[in-house]
Formats: sequence, C-alpha cells, structure tokens
Amino acid sequence: MSERTAPFYCPYCGEEDLRPSEEGRGAWECASCNRAFRLSFLGLLAAGLRRDDAETGERGGRHDDD
Repeated sequence: MSERTAPFYCPYCGEEDLRPSEEGRGAWECASCNRAFRLSFLGLLAAGLRRDDAETGERGGRHDDD
C-alpha cells in the first residue's frame, strides 16, 4: 500500500475537485463544497468477509433460518 492514497471523490458532495490540505497527513480539501476532511486507515476487521457473504452483501455468521 502506498504511503499516500488519494480519494476519488468528496464524501460530502461527490465532486472530484480535491486537493491535499496543508493540515497534515490524510487531510483533503474539496474546492466544490469548500469542506475539508481527513482520511485514515483504522485496521483490519477481526472476522473478515467470507466469500459467500460477499455475493449476497451480508456480513456475519449463521442466520436463524439456516
């Protein structure tokens, strides 16, 4: 993974007019909606996502109707 990964669009307005902010690592500014935001990686999920869950969009283990 690279040290700096750029977002593709603003999480607030959806526009693509983004610039790195001077506020520090992971900070971005949107020129379209005039908002600033920060991106950070929190970590991996302990349970993860199983292949059969990915197909249906569901998460977690067994269901009551299994």
